[in-house]
Amino acid sequence: MVNPKDYLEMGLKFHGHKCPAMPMGLRAGAAAMNKLGIGRTGDSEWLALVEIGENHCATCFADGVQVITGCTFGKGNIKKLDYGKWGLTLINKKAGKAVRVAPKAETMAQNKQSTFFTEYRTKGVPPTKVPAEVVDPLIQRVMNAPEEMLFNVSEIFDYPYQEKKHSFESFVCEECGEMVVEQYGRIKNGKKVCPVCLGWDK
Repeated sequence: MVNPKDYLEMGLKFHGHKCPAMPMGLRAGAAAMNKLGIGRTGDSEWLALVEIGENHCATCFADGVQVITGCTFGKGNIKKLDYGKWGLTLINKKAGKAVRVAPKAETMAQNKQSTFFTEYRTKGVPPTKVPAEVVDPLIQRVMNAPEEMLFNVSEIFDYPYQEKKHSFESFVCEECGEMVVEQYGRIKNGKKVCPVCLGWDK
């Protein structure tokens, strides 16, 4: 069984500030892994789909998921779905099985009614400036609450997954001179260039 408390210190260091959402991600990741009977990955056997979006509170949830599951941006096995929610679907790619974990609405509402949010975060105070005596009890509440009080955890369901082949081929862009993964190469005025030199970022 994965114990989220074992990852709290690492999560706080990785995340950079104290808040209730990153620990919520730790708890959600642990709930999903324990349901699937898997541990933290050092490779890319699992895929995490997080339902966060842009510019809404508690997107810090995803950092907790990364820390505890080992599904990271760098390994390419965590993806943001832009739903503006806090659900997590964790997929065992080889087995084709998955589970979805979502914080209960009342749990999220309680967090948002806390002093951390009402007196600090909604008034523009950066999380690094919130006093420890305000945020620490909130973190402890998240870390110590029974799982069934925090989350709705689905039954395991089928999730067929077709792994895409990783590319190790690359080339040097003839305009900027930087290394580019082969599949992103395009032709511009007879030169092999990267997407940026082609104008994709405009």
